[in-house]
Order: sequence, then C-alpha cells, then structure tokens
Amino acid sequence: MTLTPVLTRYWNLPNSWTLDTYRAHQGYEALPTAFAMTPDEVIATVKDAGLRGRGGAGFPTGMKWGFIPQGPEPDGTVKPHYLVVNADESEPGTCKDIPLMLASPHSLIEGVIIAAYAIRAAHAFIYVRGEVVPVLRRLQAAVAEAYAAGLLGTDILGSGYDLELTVHAGAGAYICGEETALLDSLEGRRGQPRLRPPFPAVAGLYASPTVVNNVESIASVPPILRNGPSWFRAMGTEKSPGFTLYSLSGHVTRPGQYEAQLGVTLRELLGYAGGVRAGHQLKFWTPGGSSTPLFTAEHLDVPLDYENVMAHGSMLGTKALQIFDDTTCAVRAVLRWTEFYAHESCGKCTPCREGTYWLVQLLTRLEAGLGTPADLDKLLDIADTINGKSFCALGDGAASPIVSSMKYFRDEYIAHLERGGCPFDPARATAWASTAAGEVIR
Repeated sequence: MTLTPVLTRYWNLPNSWTLDTYRAHQGYEALPTAFAMTPDEVIATVKDAGLRGRGGAGFPTGMKWGFIPQGPEPDGTVKPHYLVVNADESEPGTCKDIPLMLASPHSLIEGVIIAAYAIRAAHAFIYVRGEVVPVLRRLQAAVAEAYAAGLLGTDILGSGYDLELTVHAGAGAYICGEETALLDSLEGRRGQPRLRPPFPAVAGLYASPTVVNNVESIASVPPILRNGPSWFRAMGTEKSPGFTLYSLSGHVTRPGQYEAQLGVTLRELLGYAGGVRAGHQLKFWTPGGSSTPLFTAEHLDVPLDYENVMAHGSMLGTKALQIFDDTTCAVRAVLRWTEFYAHESCGKCTPCREGTYWLVQLLTRLEAGLGTPADLDKLLDIADTINGKSFCALGDGAASPIVSSMKYFRDEYIAHLERGGCPFDPARATAWASTAAGEVIR
C-alpha cells in the first residue's frame, strides 16, 4: 500500500502555512461547493464518505453532526449552535494535529467553516494547548488572514453565512482532551469531565447544542467536498475508509508523520520509515498512543484500521505508533506512562485518583527490584478496579498498558524480582545512546 499525501502534500514547501500557498493547492475551493448545498446536504455528503473521527474513538463524523437538534426548544426558544475543535493534543506519542496546524492551518480553518455551516453554528472555537506557543501564534495569524480575505466574519463569499472563529489557549491539562472537560475549561471552569447524558450535541458549550471534533477530522472535510464521497471511499477499507496520519516515533530510523490509507500495516510503514534502528529488533509498540494496549512483533501485519486493531485486542486511537526495540524495559516504559496518568488525573473520581497513585507506587517498587510476587497480582487487581469504573476514559487508558504488558512481558516483571533490579541498561534504550567509550549506538 502506498502513501497517500492529501493533508500533507505541500507541508515541505516554503511558507506552507500562508493563505497564498493554501490557495495555490485548491485551498478554499470547497467553500463554494458547500455553500451551493444546504447544510443537511453537506452533512449527508460527509456521512456518505464514511469519515470517522480521527481523535481516538473513530465515531462517524457526519453522524455526530446529525445529532444536533434543529428547530425551537419545547419552550419555543432557539439556542445557538457551537462547533468546538479539540486541538488539545497531549497523549504521549501523539503528534499529528500540532504538525498539521503548524504546516497548514488554513486546511483546518476551511474545514471549520464548512462544518460550522453544516451544523448551523455562527461561532466556532479552536481549543489549542497553551504550551505550543508557535502553533498558537501561527493559527492566530492564519485566522487573521482568513478574516482579512473575507473568509470569516459576515457574508462569507457572498453566501449570506456569518461565522466568528475564536482561537482559545488551554492551560495545559491532559484531561481537557476529553470533550466535556474541554467544554468546562472553555467556559472558564476547572477542566473536569461532565456526567453524560446530556451529551454535548444537546447541552454542550453554554448548555447549547455543540459538536466537538478533532483537528484532523475537520481538516479532512474540504478534500471530501472537493472530490466527492466516492473518491474518499476508494481509499482505506469498507468500514474505515479514507486516508489518515500515522505518527511514528521512538526506535525508528526516520520518525515522523506518514499519511496513508486506513488499513496499512506497521510493516509497510516501517518500510517507509527505514525500519527499526539498525542492529535492533522490534519488541513492542502502541497502535494508538500510550492509552491503547500494547502490540508486539507478531502484530506487524495487522491492518491499521478501527475494526482490525480492535479485533486483535487494542485500539487504533490517535494512530500514534510508538516503536520500542529490544533495549527497552517494558516495566520502565509502563511506569513512565503511568506516572503521566497519575499526574494528569483530574481527581474527580476515586478509582482514577487513588488507583493511578498506587499503580505508580507498585511499579516504582517493582522496577527497582524491591517488589514481591504478590505485587504482580495487586497491580492487575488495581488496574481492574480502575478499568471501566472511572468517570472518563483516562482511567481506562492508565490501566491498558499495564494489563497488556503483563500479558506479553510477565517474565520481565518476574526478572526484576529475581535479579533485585532492572535487567536493562536504560542508557541503551535512549534514541541516541552512547557507550562508555563514547561510541554512538543507533
């Protein structure tokens, strides 16, 4: 399967982020097409294309748009509709939305205009991580360009459609990647997940009908409007159609973003990325970021689409393929992830707040060789207490690498107990490790 550069096709050009460069590559050509259709026809087109959310769960994008209630409320009032773009990319290993906004912010802005038109929203928000200041500034500059060109504001392209677009900088919390916590943060409150129902489509931002979509999901809309659903469905698989961005990181020769059809395998992607670093073998990898169950070398040929990855016991998630070779200690890697989840827990629910803390304590003891055989069962017991019982999916994400690492590398946990310490040299597992003699190990 070959790479399919659509979103990434001009990322390497000078000033790829400007309005002029975007327009030179069919930029904003989808807008007149969308405005020539009714909002419902735009929603139907996205449904027909089969575009699924690129933020993790893979929920059908057009179906989510269709959930927005139309017409007056039972009391006769008409609430405003809002579109919110979730650009709070913060899962360990996930690196696709931030490069997209950095290299081609106008592809996102055009998608925002079309999506907002489809759901009949007059105000849209892009919620960006506040730490990524260069991306924030570039996105703000692109929005200013769009306003100056008459692509945002009142009577866009003479269509009679008005849209205000606000770029909002979050304060840096992983939990705000959860859509309802993001909405609370956007409203000025502490970012914590809400109880559902009501769902955002009914009572989201400011208790009004709201669609929350991922950056890549929205940026994929203009090519669909330009080329049609059949073009999009000609790529990928029947249930997971289209193209998407795969992020390869870790022990790989050429890490980066690789845009390919859904259903490509890691073996094929590694072929483009130069393979695992020279002299080493693949040990384990994540198909969708640190919150998804681990895969090993035996899964190299699993098609990377939503159905096949799930059928093999994991999730496609954000398509963050973190590659770990034979120098990596699985216990140490899982401990680092778990420390992240414990730090980022919002504290709202007991299973996640207390459970992630104790997972870190147990893993720290095990990784240092100070644990006991009973700790292994206790680790799984706590993971089971968190999984499916926390208020949001952060708890599930914290439990999954522990359960899957015990499934594939339990002998490694036992080795820590028997040796009284870690059998791996952590220096060798770094991306650019050095020996005592100064030789670089690649």
